[in-house]
Amino acid sequence: MASTLIIILGAEPIARYGLGDLRAVPALQILSLGLPFMGISSCLRGYFIARRKISRSTNAQLLEQFIRIAVIILIIDRFSSMGIGAACAAVMIADTLAETGACLHLAIGYLRDRRRLPTFTSGSASKRPRILRKLLCIAVPITAGRYLNTALRTVENLLVPNCLTKFSGSRGRALSEFGMLKGMAMPILFFPSTVLSAFSTLLIPEISEAAVLHKKGKVNQAVIQSLRITLLMSIPISGLFTMFSGQLGMLIYQSNEVGFLIGVLAPIMPFMYLESVVDGLLKGLDQQVSSLKYSVLDSVIRIAAIVLIVPIQGIKGFLFIMILSNILTASLNIHRLLTVTQVNMQWAQWILKPLLAITTSCVGAFMLYRILCNAGLLDMVAICLASVVVILVYTLLLFLFGCLNKRDIKWVRPVRRST
Repeated sequence: MASTLIIILGAEPIARYGLGDLRAVPALQILSLGLPFMGISSCLRGYFIARRKISRSTNAQLLEQFIRIAVIILIIDRFSSMGIGAACAAVMIADTLAETGACLHLAIGYLRDRRRLPTFTSGSASKRPRILRKLLCIAVPITAGRYLNTALRTVENLLVPNCLTKFSGSRGRALSEFGMLKGMAMPILFFPSTVLSAFSTLLIPEISEAAVLHKKGKVNQAVIQSLRITLLMSIPISGLFTMFSGQLGMLIYQSNEVGFLIGVLAPIMPFMYLESVVDGLLKGLDQQVSSLKYSVLDSVIRIAAIVLIVPIQGIKGFLFIMILSNILTASLNIHRLLTVTQVNMQWAQWILKPLLAITTSCVGAFMLYRILCNAGLLDMVAICLASVVVILVYTLLLFLFGCLNKRDIKWVRPVRRST
């Protein structure tokens, strides 16, 4: 509620000095109305994660997207005729209604599920102040860190177009490059991480329970399997995106520039995906403060680097900053995780052999792709066939190298059933 009031009252100065466009005032004020529902939804999603009932949260996300799309379809034409400010307001109306609908769906699920919980006794009630103190000890530093990190990210997103403008001399060109990166290339790169994101979310209660019960062996086994499976899954995705970056840019966006952006960032996809999974593991081990410290440090370094490098090197300089930033943050989080759990990184089995396997697979598949294209096959069909070959050969080589076994499939099944 405090954030809602701040944005409603400060919408005009935020739009004037932060966004540089007063037409954004109605959109900001409308969006602020959805913040309480976003906060409640986050709490309820945490509840369902702790209860190992992910389907309710997943259904809420689907409902949210459905409401958002339906409302936009219904009102966007009418609002667009009134100008760009009204069009932005229409999008925010859709977002706010979508968040409200998702929150109500989660709340109904919570009220139904609550009946199945054991009734609190008088002894349990006496423990509530202690539980509240423990929750506040976790929530307060996380919330403060999130606000700080969000503020730093906002500063970064405002700085990049300005610095790109200084390099190119064209505001339109700068916004176009930044939009291609953030709005076109990055969603493609992160799309395959959906499974791993759900996987890392499910790990939090599992790791927390094992840690509280002092089952160090179970904790370490979960950490080892999580790191290994993440690397074994992200390395082939990175290889495919690197190999077909140009083709993906043309097929999806008809843009060679987007293909270039995908090709530059695809090799660091394992670091991007690892950061997400390791963040979940650290939260499960009560190390969320360390993770936030690294995130804030990363933001500060990025902002300084953007101011110094981007006006001189342009979008290539920003890509260089992104690469170093992702490697740094992932490395810091992984180092903290390995220090806390005392798990050893198995470089040969988790990284070197999978890299050899994907390199071999991609070389053979790319030759097949060229043959299929020369034979007159559609580019999309040729890419799909070559990708299937890459996955099959890569998986076979992993089994031959001893990097993968049947136990890995059995280990993933309990997590899959939880979804």
